[in-house]
Amino acid sequence: MTFPTDPQTPQPATRAPLRGWIKGLLFVSLALNVAVAGLAIGAVLRHGDMSDHRRSKADQFGGPYTSALTREDRRAIWREMRSLHREGRPSRAEIRAEFEAVVAALRAEPYDAAQVRAIVGRQFEAGMARQHMGQALLLDRIDGMSAAERAAFADRLDERLASGREGRTRARDGSTD
Repeated sequence: MTFPTDPQTPQPATRAPLRGWIKGLLFVSLALNVAVAGLAIGAVLRHGDMSDHRRSKADQFGGPYTSALTREDRRAIWREMRSLHREGRPSRAEIRAEFEAVVAALRAEPYDAAQVRAIVGRQFEAGMARQHMGQALLLDRIDGMSAAERAAFADRLDERLASGREGRTRARDGSTD
C-alpha cells in the first residue's frame, strides 16, 4: 500500500459538508437545549433543591386545568387540537424555509435585526395561536359540562391546587412529612 506524498494528488473528502437547513436545525436544537438548561438552572437557583417535588406527568404540562380534566376530556381536546392545527399549519418545507431564512439572516453582513425579529416573531405567534386554540377548546369543553361534571371538575382542580400549595409549603419549611 502506498501513501500519496505529492501535494497535487487529490485527497478523498473525509466528511460531506452539512446542508444549510441541517446546520439551521442543529443551531435551533442547540438554542433550545441551552434555553431548557437555563430554565432548569434558574429554577434550582430560585427555588432551591427540587428533589422532593413531584415529577410532572406529560399530560400535566397544561397546568392544573388540564390535569383536572377527565382522561376522556383531555383526549377529546387533543384530538380536536390536532385536527384544527393541521388545517392552518404550514408545510414542513415552509417551516424549514423560515429557519433557513433566520440562519441566512444571522450570517448576513450587515446583520438585519428587523428581519430576524420578524421571522422569529411569526414563529412565536404561531405557537401562541396554538396555545389560544387549546385555551378555547378547554373553555368550550367546560361550557359543555353538566352541573355535576363541572362540580367534579372543580373538586379535582381544588385538589390539585391544594396538593401544589402543600408541596410548596413543605419545601419552603423544609419539612418532609
